[in-house]
Amino acid sequence: MTDLLELGAGVHARRHAELDLTTGLVLGSRAALVVDTRGDLAQGRDLHTAVRGITGLPCVVVVTHGHFDHCFGTAAFGPVPVWAHERCPEFLDRTAEQQRAEWVRHYDASGAPDTARALAGTPLIMPDRLVAGSAELDLGGRAVHLLHPGPGHTGHDLAVHVPDAGVLFAGDLFEQGAPPDFEHADPARWPASLGRLLDLRPRVVVPGHGDPAGPADLARQRDELAVLAELHRRVRRGETTTERAVPHSPFPPETTRAALARP
Repeated sequence: MTDLLELGAGVHARRHAELDLTTGLVLGSRAALVVDTRGDLAQGRDLHTAVRGITGLPCVVVVTHGHFDHCFGTAAFGPVPVWAHERCPEFLDRTAEQQRAEWVRHYDASGAPDTARALAGTPLIMPDRLVAGSAELDLGGRAVHLLHPGPGHTGHDLAVHVPDAGVLFAGDLFEQGAPPDFEHADPARWPASLGRLLDLRPRVVVPGHGDPAGPADLARQRDELAVLAELHRRVRRGETTTERAVPHSPFPPETTRAALARP
């Protein structure tokens, strides 16, 4: 699966079988914005080749957050500006090598030694254009807004809004086809962050994993996360236990336990 989907004039999403990832491409008259770069140098090169099949414009990269599958492919794009939230570099400093080791073991154990080797040998490129709250990028005849809506999937999520096309790249703040991941999440504040994304009134919402969807799907996930946030609050206050809360969650038991264990 490497389906390239045109979501609007000059706005594309690319689907990837590996981890069901979704990346993005936004074209202006002077630059091409790449949203996330995949999980290793080889995967990044594959994405770069696909981008070059569409445009020869200079590239700018946006990293939606510092999980390896979204940013370890950045080196394939060469010396380009790399945008991210201001807390992303610290997160990568702290976790990148742990992520690499964990996923190299995973790929070796699951019979994917080539992917394990590619990940092991991938150089890490740090973001060099940092956003505190929001920023606007001029691609030439097209403004793209970068927005940190608040904590959610991580403490440094960055969404990419293309207002003239009504397209929002939400990163892993929004998932399609699988439950959200809570390893580095803030369950209590995630629903409000999705509410801020809904305030943008997007026509199309591109998840970090899964197929592009609509605002109703984003609202549904916001509401599910709100249920989980209330369970998280009650567990933190000692009003219930994790095991009593699990049956009331909209998410699978293991996902719910991981979320309720977060501080």
